[in-house]
Amino acid sequence: MSAVGDAPELQLDAPRDEVLQLAVTLISQAWNSFDQARPGQPTVDDDLRAVLREPLPDTPEPVTRALEEAAQILDESIAQPRPRYFAFVGSSGLPIGVVADALASCFDANLAVYAGAASAIEEQAVRWVGELVGYPVGGGAFTSGGTISNLTALAAARERALPGARAAGMGDLRAAVYCSAEAHYSVMRAAELLGIGAANVRPVGLDGDRRMVPGELAELLDRDRAAGVTPVAVIATAGTTLTGAVDPIAPLAALCQERGVWLHVDGAYGLAAACLPETGALFAGLDQADSVSLDAHKWLYLPKACGVILVRRREDLHHSFAHDEGYLPHERHEPHAVDVTLEYSRPFRALKLWLAFRVHGAEAFRRAVRRNLRQAALLHELVTAQPDLEALGPPQLSIVPFRHVPAGVADLDAHNARLSVELQRDARVYVAPAAIDGRVYLRPCIVNFRTSDADVAALVEIALEVGEALAET
Repeated sequence: MSAVGDAPELQLDAPRDEVLQLAVTLISQAWNSFDQARPGQPTVDDDLRAVLREPLPDTPEPVTRALEEAAQILDESIAQPRPRYFAFVGSSGLPIGVVADALASCFDANLAVYAGAASAIEEQAVRWVGELVGYPVGGGAFTSGGTISNLTALAAARERALPGARAAGMGDLRAAVYCSAEAHYSVMRAAELLGIGAANVRPVGLDGDRRMVPGELAELLDRDRAAGVTPVAVIATAGTTLTGAVDPIAPLAALCQERGVWLHVDGAYGLAAACLPETGALFAGLDQADSVSLDAHKWLYLPKACGVILVRRREDLHHSFAHDEGYLPHERHEPHAVDVTLEYSRPFRALKLWLAFRVHGAEAFRRAVRRNLRQAALLHELVTAQPDLEALGPPQLSIVPFRHVPAGVADLDAHNARLSVELQRDARVYVAPAAIDGRVYLRPCIVNFRTSDADVAALVEIALEVGEALAET
C-alpha cells in the first residue's frame, strides 16, 4: 500500500492530453512553415534573449509557456528542413521520422540488449537498407552517424588485420589506413582513436573527377607492406563531402581482394543514390566491400540521428566488440547489439527508417533522390548560363560548387568569402563556403525532399543580386 502523499515527482502542471495537443499544434505549425521558403531568417527578439540569460530555475513555470518558448527558439534557429537550406549535407526532418522519434522516446527501449520486437525491427531495417542500395548484408546496426559508423568499420578492419589488437593494444605494431585525399575527417579521427595514428592515414591522389586513383593506392599498399607496415583498410568514399565525388569502387575492391585488405565504403552522404538504376555505374563493386556506411538522416531525409553500418560478415563486428559481463547476461543464442556496436545505451533509431519505408515505400525515396539529382543538374545549367558565375564542374551527385566572378574584382576568393557571409545574413537562401583547390566557392548541397526547382533558381538569382551589390562596394 502506498503511503499518503507518495505521488511521484516531476508531474506536469497541466493535463497530459493538453500538453500533447499543444506539442502537436507546434509541430504542425513548423511543418506548415517548411512547405514554402520564407523571405528570411527571423532574428532573436529581446524577450527571448532575456529568457536565454536566466539562471538555473529552482521552481517550475507553466509547461505551456515553456513549450511555446522552445518552439520560438527553434523557429529562430537555423533549420535544415527548410527548402532553401543548401549549406551542408543535412537532414530534412521527414514527418514520419519525427513521429517515430516521439514514439521511440516515449517507450524508451534500449537496443543495447535484446529488446523483443524492437530488436527484430532493427535487424529488418538493416536488411532493407542493404536491399535498397544493393549490398549483401551479413549484419549491421544503427549508429549516431557516419563518424561512429566509420569508427566501427575500422575497428573491425583492425581486428581482422591485427588479431588481438583490441586487447593487447597497438604497442609497436605499425599500421596504416588509405583513403581519398578528400575523404571525410572522421577517417582521421577513427585512426587516432584506434591507435593507428593520424600520421598513418595515407591520402591517395585524385584523378580529374576528384576520385581516388587505384594505381597510386596499389603503390602505397605495396610500399608499406615492404616496409613492415600492415594495411588495415582502404576507405572508398561514395560521395565526398566537398564535391560529391564517388571513388571507383570496383577497381578498388579488386585491388583490396588481391592484397587481402579490408575495403570500407563511406557512403554517409552519397550511397542513397545507389538505389537508382541510372547511377548504378557510379557504385559498381559496392557488393564486394567488406563494410559500408550510410546516413539515413542525410539523403534519406530522416531526422538525426540515423546512421547505419553494414557488414558482409556479422562475426567481424562481434570479434571486435563483444564482451562477457555479469550485468549483461546472454540469455539468448544471438549476440546482443552491444556485442557488435560501440554504444551501451542505444536509442531505437531504426524505428524511423522502418516506419518511413512502411509508410512511403522504397520507390518514393527513389523518386525523391532522382528529383534532387535533377535539381543539381538544373543548378549547374543555370550557373553556367550566367557569365558572372563559374561552376567547378558537372556534379557527380547533388553538390554543385560555384563562385561569383564579376569583372573588375581583383580578389575573387575574398569576394566569395564575403558573399557567403552576406548570403547567410540576407537569409533568403542559406549556403556555406568551401575551399577547393585553393579557391573559395559557394557549395550548395541539394538533399532536401522539400526543395523545388524554384528554390534552386532563387539560389542563383539571390547569389547574383547580393554578389553584384558586394562587387560595387
